[in-house]
Amino acid sequence: MLIELKQAAFVYQAPEGEVEALRDISFSMAEGEFCSIVGPSGCGKSTLLSAIAGLEPLFGGSIAVDGEPVCGPTPKIGFMPQRDQLFEWRTIWDNVTLGLTLHRQRTEEQFAQVRRLLDRYGLADFAQMRPSQLSGGMRQRCALIRTLATNPKILLLDEPFSALDYQTRLSVSSDIWQIIRQEHKTALLVTHDISEAISMSDRVLVLSHRPAVVQADFHMDGLWQMDPLARRDTEAFHTFFNAIWKELNTHA
Repeated sequence: MLIELKQAAFVYQAPEGEVEALRDISFSMAEGEFCSIVGPSGCGKSTLLSAIAGLEPLFGGSIAVDGEPVCGPTPKIGFMPQRDQLFEWRTIWDNVTLGLTLHRQRTEEQFAQVRRLLDRYGLADFAQMRPSQLSGGMRQRCALIRTLATNPKILLLDEPFSALDYQTRLSVSSDIWQIIRQEHKTALLVTHDISEAISMSDRVLVLSHRPAVVQADFHMDGLWQMDPLARRDTEAFHTFFNAIWKELNTHA
């Protein structure tokens, strides 16, 4: 398994004392899988992503990536946060190559890879523009290309479409799904949107209220090869939506 969590637990310090955020989180992901995590607000979804990325140490349990324990940030993981975090004073080219600069990977081979990504996903003509000159959807594609530039094996996506309007969100989520599939990446998405999770994922993990445990694991049988927009028109989509909605509200 490319990602494996065993009884992962996380406790953070609050003014009123210790707060148990995650308890006994166990699941695994195979290479090439696209999974989503949904759960109540404040249940620890983003904290879980941070722990997998090596940004937050666990209180207990373990996380392994590609067979190695996670003890800190690793180049095998690319993290895409809620905001695109593009620097307005830098060109698109300078933004998408920022990771290469930070990782000291500024080679012609790596630059050629970035040029290929920009061209393949319709952004080559915008390389010398500033982020303010791009639409919200184009900015998100730039953010993903910046993440892909260092060639991580795994992408962690923390509600990357939450700042977009509904129509743009539908289009961009489909674009991002296509890019992840074409680049053969393993992806884990955190989202509050059940429809988004079903339309993009091979599996949907449902977390409980805090302290969070994995309450259910839904496999999107019959849907996972379909484009996100096409999935929304199927009967299976609505069946999964109702089941996940019911699961989320069972222990509310």
